[in-house]
Amino acid sequence: MKHLRPWEAVARIPLLGRLFICGLAVLTMVGFAQAQTFPSRPIRFVVPIPAGGSTDVLAREIARRLQETWGQPVVVDNRPGAAGSLGADIVAKSPADGYTILLVNVGHVINASVYPKLPFDSIKDFAPVVLMTAVPLGVVVHPSVPVKSLPELIAYAKAHPGQLNFGSSGNGGASHLAGELFKSLTGVQLTHVPYKGSAPAVADLLAGQTQVMFPDMAVVVPHIKAGRVRPLAVATPKRMAALPDVPTGQEMGVPGFEVAAWVGILAPANTPKEIVTKYNAEVVRILQQPDMREKLAAQGFELVASSPEQFGAVMRTDIEKFSRVVKAAGVKVD
Repeated sequence: MKHLRPWEAVARIPLLGRLFICGLAVLTMVGFAQAQTFPSRPIRFVVPIPAGGSTDVLAREIARRLQETWGQPVVVDNRPGAAGSLGADIVAKSPADGYTILLVNVGHVINASVYPKLPFDSIKDFAPVVLMTAVPLGVVVHPSVPVKSLPELIAYAKAHPGQLNFGSSGNGGASHLAGELFKSLTGVQLTHVPYKGSAPAVADLLAGQTQVMFPDMAVVVPHIKAGRVRPLAVATPKRMAALPDVPTGQEMGVPGFEVAAWVGILAPANTPKEIVTKYNAEVVRILQQPDMREKLAAQGFELVASSPEQFGAVMRTDIEKFSRVVKAAGVKVD
């Protein structure tokens, strides 16, 4: 069989095929050129939560360090509202050129399950950039509850169905769905008490008004160390660095009990891959700096620093998980 030279092989490809190949080559060169000159003007970093919290502080630190490295302003634009969907919608409808990015947390994928009429698709309308940090949720109880392990809590709850109240930061929030996931996995009956935020929920747990909570564990670490609440498990595959003596749900016989309050960055869908890669490499470098690691640990954040592909996989997995929980529990958001 005669071997064709490369140009002879190309000549035998139909015209439309050659045009397609040429188009791909042009797009690749354009994307590379864009990445080489990016950024050449200010970047808008949309943060869909109020200013001042630990997640907002993280966003501002990332923005400051990106600005120092790239020599262009990175402006944090706080756009709270609609459980984070207001800011997400702004970014979903922005040009896919890398000059508008979105800080996002686990609420982004939860919203896809609890709000049926979002003005965007939580997956298709965004390009994953990096999953920066994750804080495990877990199970804690008031010291008045006569249990010291997760199996004991399950046994006690089954012996007293519906008598234990669990507080959450609100209907459809991560701590609410973590509780519903726990209920579905163990078959226990707990009564949900929603609050307007984690602070009042924790306050009532400390006061004994509620007996159980499935919180962001970083929030309750000081109360655990002071003996005001008792930790039973963390909802992650491995133990939390800040609480090495607290076992995982899997270790305590509840496989599948995994919920993390993660934080990441998204860009509009179709943002050139080369620009996404440039963002990822720089943010990962920032996160891995020793002083940044110390700041994250002090806030209770667990470093992840994922690839875009890994972040996309986490989002898809969480949407599937939370949609099952929401449907099974009949969760409704006012």
